[in-house]
Formats: sequence, C-alpha cells, structure tokens
Amino acid sequence: MREECGIVAVSGSGAAAELAFLALYALQHRGQESAGIVTVDDHGAHHTHKGMGLVADVFDEETLGRLDGSLAIGHVRYSTAGRSSLRNAQPLLVDYRDHPLALAHNGNLTNAAELRDRLSGEGAIFQTDADSEAIIHLIARSRRGDEDQRVDDALSQVVGAFSLVLCIGDTVYAARDPRGFRPLVLGRLGEAVVVTSETCALDIIGAAYVRDVRPGEVLKIRDGHIEELRPLPPEQPSSCLFELVYFARPDSKVWGQSVDGARRAFGRQLAREHPVEADCVFAVPDSSNSAALGYSRESGVPFEFALIRNHYVGRTFIDPSQAGRDFRVRVKYNPVRELIEDRRLIVVDDSLVRGTTSRGLVTLLRENGAKEVHFRVASPPVRFPCYYGIDMPTREELIGSSHSVDEIRDHLGVDSLGYLSMEGMHAAVEDHGPFCDACWSGKYPAPLVDLRGHSTLQGA
Repeated sequence: MREECGIVAVSGSGAAAELAFLALYALQHRGQESAGIVTVDDHGAHHTHKGMGLVADVFDEETLGRLDGSLAIGHVRYSTAGRSSLRNAQPLLVDYRDHPLALAHNGNLTNAAELRDRLSGEGAIFQTDADSEAIIHLIARSRRGDEDQRVDDALSQVVGAFSLVLCIGDTVYAARDPRGFRPLVLGRLGEAVVVTSETCALDIIGAAYVRDVRPGEVLKIRDGHIEELRPLPPEQPSSCLFELVYFARPDSKVWGQSVDGARRAFGRQLAREHPVEADCVFAVPDSSNSAALGYSRESGVPFEFALIRNHYVGRTFIDPSQAGRDFRVRVKYNPVRELIEDRRLIVVDDSLVRGTTSRGLVTLLRENGAKEVHFRVASPPVRFPCYYGIDMPTREELIGSSHSVDEIRDHLGVDSLGYLSMEGMHAAVEDHGPFCDACWSGKYPAPLVDLRGHSTLQGA
C-alpha cells in the first residue's frame, strides 16, 4: 500500500497530545483521509484516538483531554492504494512485552509483499493492509538482545522508502531509510524533542529547528536526550525531488532548501527555457504560486491572480459524470474574467499528471474570453509511477508516458506548451541533491522487490 503521510513524535512535554495535534494540523496537506494520535503516560499506559477525515474533524477538546502523557505519536494519512478504512489508520498500536508499541510511517516499502508472505508463513497475523505493519512484526519476532538491537534488526530487513517514528514504552525511535526518500526533521521546544515530516509543523508549535534526520540515521529519544544509534548500511542519497516540486508546503524547508525558493527557481528556469509574449502570468493555485512568481520575475510579464481557488473542496465530492465533464474544475477554480478576457495568458502549473484537470481548466479560460493560452509546467513530463510514497497513477494513465509534447498540447487545446527540462530542474536546486527523479526518468534508486518482472517496469 503506497501512502502519502505526515508524521510527528513529541517526547518530554506535558502537552504532548496538543502539540502533536497542532503539528498534524500543519501537515494536513500530506494526508486528508485519516488522523490519529497515541500517547503514553507516566505509568506506561497508552491512550489513543483515531478517526477518518481531517485533523480538525477527528479531534476536539474532549478527545485531546483524554490523551494523557508526555509522549505522543501522530499521523495523517492518504492511502494511494488499498482500502480506505479506520483499521488502516495510523499510528499502529500493539501491546508488546508489557509495553505499548506505536508506529507512524511515511513512505512505501518495496519489499512489503515479500515480508508479509514470509511473516505470515511463520504464523504472524496481520490486522491491516499497511506495509508499515511488517515493521512491527519484525521487531516483535527479533531475537536480538535489547530493544535498540531489535529495532535495528527490523529496519535492516526493509527496502524502499521510510521516514518513521515509533515508541516502545516511554522511548521514541526516529529513522529514515538509507536513501532518505521522505523528509524528517528534528526540533526542540524547551526540554521537549519533536520529530516531524516538515518544518512547518515545528513553526506552528513554536519549536526550534535543530536539523534534518540524516538518511539511514536511527535516533533514540528519551527524557529530552537524543542518542544516535548504529546507522543503517549507507546507500546513495536519493531525496524525493517531487517534494520540492509539489508535495511539501511552500513555507517549509525540505532537504535544507526553502520549498518556496526552489519553486521560484524552477519558475525562473522555465521562463528562460520557454519564453513567450503575453499579457499576464498566473498560477494554477496553490502549489504553483511560487513557480508562477518566478516565471513572472524572470520574464517581466506581470503576475496576476486570475484564478481563485475554492479551499473548501475536499478530495471526495460528487462524481463529475453527474454534473458535466468539467465539474471538478468548476467547483475547484473560478476565473476572474476581467483579467482573462481578450488577453494572452501564461498559465503555470507545477506538474501535469493525467491532464484531465488541465484540459478542463483551459476550456474554462477559453469560455471566459482568453485570446491565447500558453501552458507552462515547472517540471518535466511525468512518465513513471512512484513506488516510494507519492500518489501517482499507473503508467498507462500518465499522459506524459504515452503522448509527445505536441500531442499533449493538442489534447489540452493550448496555443503552446512548455515543460521544464530535467537538466534545468536539477540545476535549479543542485546544491541540495542528489535527488530521486524516478517519476520523470524511470530510474528507481531502491530495488522494487515486489514488482520484479512486472510489466510496469518495462522500459524503465
């Protein structure tokens, strides 16, 4: 099961649950399907609350008040495969050797099916569809000497992408896979230690950023003390570049890079590669705002807010077939006709995946009197699925995998189409790499164990 997720751990604060709640609120963009918090109190007892929906809908003052303890683990989830159900909501929680064991995971294990088959054959009973559950079974079945060694034993057996936080009793462990696909940062709030997916979650609780958790690093946190355990065997770092292009919040720092700064750099490079005469530049809000500003600054074409986004639209609403082909676009965006009518437009988007939303958007602009529509994409064509924790369709559904740029231009109905080159994208952020660019290049850094021989990999 591939999952987009946000995670947090708070250790050493009497307000751990409240801090975890606020951090998850800031990480809502990383998962809108379910949310959960597990706490451990001073007596070693655990308290948990999980639910389907947004953080603000799952938690209220009453539920947070029941989550006693100075240690909290939190998770927001959006599954990209498998069933959407409460049983798959994290943190996962089990009773383990007289202690609660809770785990929150962001990423995707590419040998999860192999591990599940082996563990099931040895008698393990799985309660969820989440690949993360294999890590719990590996810890529980390890015959190593102490908890540190059992965690090490488990993490040494998994392949793929994982940034995770887990607690055993009153001890927190935080780890990233050796390639460092997904982000994880370390912060402090007074005597408390906070580990979370993005720096925006530290900002909301007033915690100071300390540093990124390094690829392959395993940290042990207890009573405000941070201990570095034996790192996992090193691999070539491969931080996800799509985090900078689209997924992370613009006010975060990821891989030591301002996300807003990276997107502006992509936009500037895009303007150098694909200039065009026009009356205004505008973004497909909100993730493309920074790239569009960069394009405007570099090109000298004025930036306008020509599209207004409805921020109250969730991921699940009426099927577009029930109310017209472009229903989703019309619900999500509304054009400012005075900025569009009889004008030459440059529309900047961060990425182009299926192309259906973009095509509907162009239709909307034409209906509002656009004279010309020039579409610019601040990343290369997406041609391959992601197996490391970002929601991507199958290769057959990716418009960039089966159509040329000219064919996509005709499909969208635009006057011109320009993508940022692979070289330009990497050059814009080269000081913060190396990166994983598998969704554009098809070069997968970590072995896709569960997909060996699968047709999806042909031509990769």
